[in-house]
Amino acid sequence: MVSKNFKIKIEKDGPYAVSGRLPLQKEIIGADADGNSVEWVKGEKYPDKDTYRLCRCGKSKNHPYCDGMHLKGFDGTETASRKKFTEQAEKISGPGIDLFDAEELCAGVRFCHDKDGRVWDLARNSGNENSKKIAIKQACNCASGRLLAADKKGNAIDPKHAPSISLVEDPEAKASGPIWVKGCVPIESADGIVYEARNRVTLCRCGYSENKPFCDSRHVSAKFKDGDKSVEE
Repeated sequence: MVSKNFKIKIEKDGPYAVSGRLPLQKEIIGADADGNSVEWVKGEKYPDKDTYRLCRCGKSKNHPYCDGMHLKGFDGTETASRKKFTEQAEKISGPGIDLFDAEELCAGVRFCHDKDGRVWDLARNSGNENSKKIAIKQACNCASGRLLAADKKGNAIDPKHAPSISLVEDPEAKASGPIWVKGCVPIESADGIVYEARNRVTLCRCGYSENKPFCDSRHVSAKFKDGDKSVEE
């Protein structure tokens, strides 16, 4: 059972210190024959722990846990905006739903476009029930919460996630993705400021992001794999 005292504390130039016995497991992006992201597939579960520290520099040899490699020189300076999501997001209005898009939060998991179309176009055409349904599904599969659908009364359409953490794996991109934090877990910065608690956010675990602590999809171009920093940036 998950404690109500769950929290993620970002250590200065160090790891994510997790408390509250948050469940941890891998989650894999499932793709169709054309390489489109179509589903989330549950992967390996890690043993439950009251507290643990997750690698943030990408160099740990004990991935996903911190092994102190950040002490060899890791700049974990947090550069992400402290603004609320609604202050960052662009609103795309459609006849059936509205779509909110904070592009700087993109984690590159690619559920926003597939054989059925692009989520932005589908939202604009959401007077069509099928387009509306697909747009909502695509937005809800956005791990980072970059995309958020809302009905015309302004009510968010968001999946119900229990507090937990998933380590994203992306076989199609041949890369390990971000740390997916679900269920409005509080995330406290190294300087003691708590970011807006959201149902879906993705934290960088490769060390490359220029929007720390959040993922900005650079793991994809870097082909980051579970702490392997031998690839070119």
